[in-house]
Formats: sequence, C-alpha cells, structure tokens
Amino acid sequence: MKQFTAGENENGVRLSRFVESVTANLPRSLLYKSFRNKRIKVNGRRAEPDTRLCAGDVIELYINDEFFPARPAVKKPAPRRQPPVTAVYEDDSIAVLYKPAHLLCHSDRTGDANLVDAFAAQLEAQGKYDPKAENRFAPAICNRLDRGTEGLVIAAKSYAALRDMNAIIREDLLKKEYLTITVGAPPQGRHTAWLQHSEKGNRVRIHARQSEGYKQIITDVTVIRQAGPFALCRIGLVTGRTHQIRAHLAYLGHPVLGDIKYGNRKMNERTGLKTQALCAQRLTFGRIPEENTLHYLSGRVVKLDDPEIVKVFDRLGAADGRPAR
Repeated sequence: MKQFTAGENENGVRLSRFVESVTANLPRSLLYKSFRNKRIKVNGRRAEPDTRLCAGDVIELYINDEFFPARPAVKKPAPRRQPPVTAVYEDDSIAVLYKPAHLLCHSDRTGDANLVDAFAAQLEAQGKYDPKAENRFAPAICNRLDRGTEGLVIAAKSYAALRDMNAIIREDLLKKEYLTITVGAPPQGRHTAWLQHSEKGNRVRIHARQSEGYKQIITDVTVIRQAGPFALCRIGLVTGRTHQIRAHLAYLGHPVLGDIKYGNRKMNERTGLKTQALCAQRLTFGRIPEENTLHYLSGRVVKLDDPEIVKVFDRLGAADGRPAR
C-alpha cells in the first residue's frame, strides 16, 4: 500500500488523474478495477474516479508495488544556467513574463535555455517552489510564443491557476494584441481568411474562401506609423492559429519584416534583421466568471511599455532617412 497526501496543487484534481500521475504502466482496466474493488481510498473511504481532491486529503492506493516508479539515485547533470526572468505582472497564482526573441518557451531537443525552466529556477531560489515537494506539479506556461517572437507569456504557479487560466483562454476571455513591423503598409481593418497547417516543414497555407481542411482566421490590423518602406502595426487576434499573423500579413502582400518563412527575403537582407519583428505587447482580460479562481483579473490590462520592436522601427526609419509619420 502506498499513501499520499494531497497538497495545494492537488486542489480540484480528479482522483483518477492523480492516481495515473503517481503510478507507471498501470493499465486503465486495472485502474478502474481497483476503484470497483475499493482498493483506492480517500480519507479511509471508498472513492470514485471523478472524486475531486482537496488539500490535506489522504489517498491510499492498495496497488501492487510494480506499478509505482522506482526512484534510483541518479547523478544529475549540472543545472543549465538560466537567463534572468522579468515579470511584468505577478501575484500569488500567476505571473506575466517577458520573453525576449530567441528564447524558447519550453525545452526542446536542442537543450537550449527556456523560459519555463528559468521561471521555475527563480521561484525555487526565492523559496516559493520546491521541486522535491511539488513532484506532481511544476510551474507551467499557459500560452506560448514562437522562438523568434518577443513579448508577454503567462505562467501558472499552481495547478488551480493553470486549470483556470486555460479555461480563460479556451473561452476567449483573453484578448491578445501584437506589434509588428511590416514591409509596406497593409490594408487596415478586420481581415478573414482560411488557414491550413502542414506538419511538413511546419508551414501554413492561406485561402481566401472556406475549403476542406482549412480553419477560419480573423485578424485585425491597425497601422500606427510609417517610415519609408516600413509600417509599425498593431495586430489583434480574434482567432489564434499557428503562424496566423505572419502568414496572414504575407497573404495580404505585406509580410512581417525579418520573417524567413513567409517574409520578403530581399528586404530582410537589406535590414539585416535576424528574426521576425513581432511582439506580443498587450493582454486584456474580459469578464471572468466568479467561480474561476482568477476572476479578480477581470478587466485587467497587462502591457509592455517599452518593447524592443518600437526601438527597431525607429532605427529603421532613421537609417532610411525618412522620419516616422
């Protein structure tokens, strides 16, 4: 028999999900058989798979030891040096972090530094996160940005915050606005098209009309300033699809400057920009239901006051010899 005590990060977690998180290679048939045979208990009583845990609950699992992962003493490699983390907004549940261009949101096969690991390391250094005690939850990213995009990323400090922020995003209660530099000034207003994502080459294609296998995209475009052949634009995402901004603007004939996948190669080479000029600059929370633990964020606006992309635009205008207008 194995015994566990639910912590704060198990608040609201479904019991069957918890059991799966602490076991290894446990067949689902045996999992549900264990529930039927009263071999899974909470606070000394039989519990159902859909039981929601509360902090302090004692979970007893009368399951063979072979289904619990062994924890051999493995020498860990020296921790990678993580970059400093800047929080634009932070409370006890979430943080809105600034991600510079070229930094990954999550780890990948390159092994490069990434934002979520850097955030976890910072919380650990501050005594706000113990990876040994919180072995079923680690700080997590709720929305991601491409490696080449700078801007705001939301991180959750607890399971409840992750669950409820995901609900906010899923229910379209979060408005995201971007700044970008385009080659030429795109037509202003709301633009609708249809997008298909291909895993091969991680590219998307745009159609003007609805087609089988394509998903609708809606993008709002406002031109803020122009300088020579460049325009600084505010982009509002009504839908959020893979590469939506970059592909949609390219489809409109005014690609994002520095974009090597959908952009203007000659203009990219002329400016020497090494990554797409795109920044997630502003987040606006809508009216969040009171049953959501993050309802206090209703109406809150979080933004970058001095994003790097504006400085890049000003430099481009000065180099071109024509002031921004």
